[in-house]
Amino acid sequence: MNLSPAHLKRYKQIATLLWKYGRSDLVKQMAVDEVFDPQELKEGVPDTGPEHLVDDLEAMGPTYIKLGQVLAGRPDLLPDPYLKALARLQDRVKPFAYGEIEQIVMTELGVRISKAFSRFDPEPIAAASLGQVHFAALRDGRPVVVKVQRPNIRQQIAEDFDVLAEIAAFLDKHTEIGARYRFGTVLAEFRATIREELNYEREAQNLIAVGKNLKEFKLIQVPQPILDYSTHCVLTMEYIPGRKITTLGPLAQLDIKGAPLAEELFLSYLKQVLVDGLFHADPHPGNVFITDDGRIALLDLGMVGHTTPPMQENLLKVLVAVSEGKGDEAAEVVVRMSEKTQIGQMVASSRNQGLQELNVGQSLLNLSRHAVENGLYVPSELTLLGKTLLQLDEVGRILDPTFDPNASIRRNAAAIASRRMAQDVSQGGVLSSLMEMKEFMVHLPSRVNRIMDSIANAELEVKVKATDAKTVVDGIEKVANRITNGLLLSSLIIGSALMMRIETRWHLFGYPGFAMLCFLAGAVGTVALLYNISVQDHKSRKNRSR
Repeated sequence: MNLSPAHLKRYKQIATLLWKYGRSDLVKQMAVDEVFDPQELKEGVPDTGPEHLVDDLEAMGPTYIKLGQVLAGRPDLLPDPYLKALARLQDRVKPFAYGEIEQIVMTELGVRISKAFSRFDPEPIAAASLGQVHFAALRDGRPVVVKVQRPNIRQQIAEDFDVLAEIAAFLDKHTEIGARYRFGTVLAEFRATIREELNYEREAQNLIAVGKNLKEFKLIQVPQPILDYSTHCVLTMEYIPGRKITTLGPLAQLDIKGAPLAEELFLSYLKQVLVDGLFHADPHPGNVFITDDGRIALLDLGMVGHTTPPMQENLLKVLVAVSEGKGDEAAEVVVRMSEKTQIGQMVASSRNQGLQELNVGQSLLNLSRHAVENGLYVPSELTLLGKTLLQLDEVGRILDPTFDPNASIRRNAAAIASRRMAQDVSQGGVLSSLMEMKEFMVHLPSRVNRIMDSIANAELEVKVKATDAKTVVDGIEKVANRITNGLLLSSLIIGSALMMRIETRWHLFGYPGFAMLCFLAGAVGTVALLYNISVQDHKSRKNRSR
């Protein structure tokens, strides 16, 4: 592994992190012992609990804090104690100084804070890995919240990803776990996600788009940006009075109507994913507020997911199949694989279970994990949707412990499908379909005539293109060659045995010389053939495992 001298400190931190928390095998395969003493990496290893992992990620900086936030929403990857500890990173990150806030706001908006706002609280109301949020008021008195990006965060994240990209490329090329999980691809998607989150102008547009798409849901509220007070690194939004859903006590939960809130929240996400193609991809409990008037406010739209119409069709089929426990259908749509028994059984066993026994997001993540374990690459949209629905399930459990997402999907699947059809039957869509139909009808007679003439003249040919045809042919040729060699060697040995009865003028080892030479040639050829088969089969098994 070619290590960049400028990144040696980061390499050591990553290697130490892996060694401490159970992946010393990867450290060894990275060959970091060429640069660092393995004994040095082991120093301090006894402190390896969940809280120490959170502390280590915080010490390594914003990129790794964000990684911890992502892992906090992936119970398919980490045990429960680590998930609970990592949840701290979602809304309790150490803030940065108010003096830096003043400098950033003045640079971005072009005026001092006192000129732009009549009030700006020095203490943040929330601090995250990429920025922090302060309560403020505009000059006209409107209450707002201002999200300010951490100083020099872009350069630091760029350097961190350069290091991680080098490590991911090495692991993908030289380790079995890298070949299976494709760390380079996952890292590229993670990098693109953070790049989007660092663009507050894009987040402002996400707030506008999602707010417009969810306008029909009266119990859902999305804060709108104040564009004149927003830039690439500063985002000013409407202030929505309320409380985080995680701060609701048992008595406060009795005062809200949890069942309709959970139903409408879940339905709004089905619409976002399956109809709009743009969905809030980070609805962890820290980003969900209960407003003072009893509605739900969705915050922090820096992380969004996108779904294309073909992907929406597949996701709808997967969700319906999962909700109805149709394992074969879910496996067929998700992974398009022949060996789907394990996936099908996993989905079928979850049929008709409520939220207390099953959540849809967990099922989708399990489907993704089983597909990866079988050597298939799962679209990132499916994993992102699974994580999003998993976080929704957690929010739904707080709002209404009896809420059943499977039943909600079954209730609303027909309505969602109808809306998709209505969306497709737009004026532009109808015009495009009519033009395609006109072209089809105009050219149909001539095409049919050509087909009929080809059949009548015995000129019709059907060409089948097999993706693995070359591999199959090579395998057949290898088998045929081995059989031919085996038959020739067998014939040589049998012929030698028959010629042993024919006396010759010279002898070898007391037997007729020519017959003995043929026998030895057959024996050597047999040993060579067996050795060749053994070596080639070993190489083939090694390549398949990769």
